[in-house]
Parts: sequence; C-alpha cells; structure tokens
Amino acid sequence: MSALAGSPAAPLFTTPLHALHRELGAKMVPFAGYDMPVNYPSGILAEHRQCRDAAALFDVSHMGQIRLVADDLQQAALALETLVPMDVLGLGVGKQRYAFFTNAGGGLLDDLMVTRRENDLLLIVNAACKDTDLHHLQAHIGHRCTVQPLPERALLALQGPKAVTALARLNPGVSALTFMTGGAFTLVGSDCYLTRSGYTGEDGFEISVPATHAEALARELLAQPEVAPAGLGARDTLRLEAGLCLYGHDIHTATTPIEAGLSWAIQKVRRAGGARAGGYPGATVIDAQLAGGVSERRVGLIGLERVPVREGTELVDSQGHRIGRVTSGTLGPTVNQPIAMACIASNHATVSHEVFAMVRGKRLPMRVVALPFTPHRYVRA
Repeated sequence: MSALAGSPAAPLFTTPLHALHRELGAKMVPFAGYDMPVNYPSGILAEHRQCRDAAALFDVSHMGQIRLVADDLQQAALALETLVPMDVLGLGVGKQRYAFFTNAGGGLLDDLMVTRRENDLLLIVNAACKDTDLHHLQAHIGHRCTVQPLPERALLALQGPKAVTALARLNPGVSALTFMTGGAFTLVGSDCYLTRSGYTGEDGFEISVPATHAEALARELLAQPEVAPAGLGARDTLRLEAGLCLYGHDIHTATTPIEAGLSWAIQKVRRAGGARAGGYPGATVIDAQLAGGVSERRVGLIGLERVPVREGTELVDSQGHRIGRVTSGTLGPTVNQPIAMACIASNHATVSHEVFAMVRGKRLPMRVVALPFTPHRYVRA
C-alpha cells in the first residue's frame, strides 16, 4: 500500500464527497494532500471484485481538471504539442488521448488525459502534480492559449462491466460512447461531461460534474443495484492488474516513455521523420531511444511463491547481481498470484525469463510476463 502514502503534517483538502465518504463508513487516509477513502467497510478485496464483476464508484475529485481555450482551437492544440509528444492536432471532437509531459532529459513530469471538446481541450492531470502542471502550462503556452483550472468541478469514475447499465438509466445516450470518446450529458439535472475511460482495465466512465451537484449524482449512482463505492486501495490493485502506471512509482522524472513501455502512446506524426516530429522537451533523447533501444525497461512479473513483493524490492539475477527494482507490487485479487511491475535491465526483460526478488534476505523467484495481468475489457467502436 505504499502507493497510498501521504503526508499527514499539512492540513488536508477534502473533495465534495467527503461527508458522503464518512457517512458510508470509509477509512480515510492522506493522499496527494487530500483526505481520501482507502476503503469502505466491505474491504479492498470486495471492492476490487465489485469492479471486476459489476460496477464500482470512485471519487477522483482530487485529480486536476484544466481547460485550454483559444479563438482558434487548433492553435491551442499546436501549443500543447510543444509540451507533449502526442498528436493533439489530429484529435477529433469528442476524442480522448493518453499523454505525458516530458522534461529536457526525456523524463516524465506527469501523465494525463487530453480530450478535444467543441470549444476547448480538457486535461485531466494527477492530483500530486496538478499545481506544477498548471504552472508548467501557464509558463510555456499561456501566451498562446488560455489555461484555465476547473476547481469548481468534481470527478467521479464509474467502472466495471455493468457501469453502462447503471449509468444509462440516468441518461440512455451514454451507451453510444466508446472507449476514449466523450460527450456532454445531463445527469440528475446537472450538465456533465463524460468520457468512456478509466484506470481499472474495465469498461467504465469518468464524469466531470459541478462540485455542487457531485453528491446528488453519487447518491443516485449508488442507488443503482449494480453499483457500490470503492476507494483508493481497490483502485490501486485494479490498475496494477491492468498493467497501468502509477505516476511517482512506476514512472517519474527520471523515467523516459520508452523505458516505461509507453512508446505506443507516441504517434507516428510526432516521431522522427513525421510531419510534426519533435518540438517538445526531450525529443532528441526519446527519438534516439525509439531508434536504438534502452538499457532498462518496465516489465510485468508474476511471483512463483505466494509472497507479495512490494515496491522498492531489489531484483537480482541467478548469480545474485542486481538487475533492477520493483516499482509496484501486490497479491492480485483476480489473478490470485503475487504480481508486480518492475524496472529491470533490458537483457533480463524477455517474457518467461526468471529473476529473483530479495525479500527479507531470501531470494524469491519471479517470472517476466506480458502486461496486462488481467485482460482489458474496454468497449471499442
């Protein structure tokens, strides 16, 4: 649970659902400066299974929501392309794309979601990075477009195979969305913006809603027979089974997207030889790695003994030489095995290769496997 650690020293912010979390009996923990639910009385395992089998409601209002606005939205898209190696210009209205901010060394400042709407670009950024991300945007492209934070909006994530069934009762039109698309919908009398996306590997939706209406919407969703609340604990086990990176753990400022196994997110048009290649921080480093490879990279690991292997655990080869470290680890509730993601030397990153985790002085065998651990179940066009 190291991914859930936070600093209790400073006063904590709360989300618009804080009172509801308390009412529902949530165990609250500090996370990214917020008082957040780690789990409810049913427990992390039950909440994890709820999401895999039916639908779970997560409060992700601590995340940052930011609009980019310009008289010519194409100019805002081009401005954003100076900070990310993604094709933002080619995004159609209602389309969403995974992105990341890079630094001069090609490292990752944050990962985020970008959605092209009719009159703006909507960015969803990580809670711990949202202030620095906002400053980064304002400092570098604030002269080319308006960078507007949206603290007056909350964010809910309804995830699971029955999420669409529950949500469609509130507005049948949501069923028309497919993975990584979005649209404006009225839910419980409130103007919301939905994307069919999430952080669990399951079908589901992220819902931007006015903070003043967040509790009413959450209560209406929780009243649906398929839905139950879930906290940060289940969110972490779900995303790890889905092979999804957690910023600050699996990826950070010293990790390049190629080392992180995220080269799929860099479209051809932004790579060397593409029509809009480069022009973002670290482009030379990243293009060189795309062409020549990297010395270490992110992999999935399955434990061959039933002992969880946690973040920070050292990994060694059969001779005891250090080859990397675990970046996230848990006992996967769905796969019913110890699972981990790790950064290891590329010559040990072949699927089926065996490595060893050093746990309390003992070498535990682990096998390199393809990600994700649990198949994604997104609803595509």
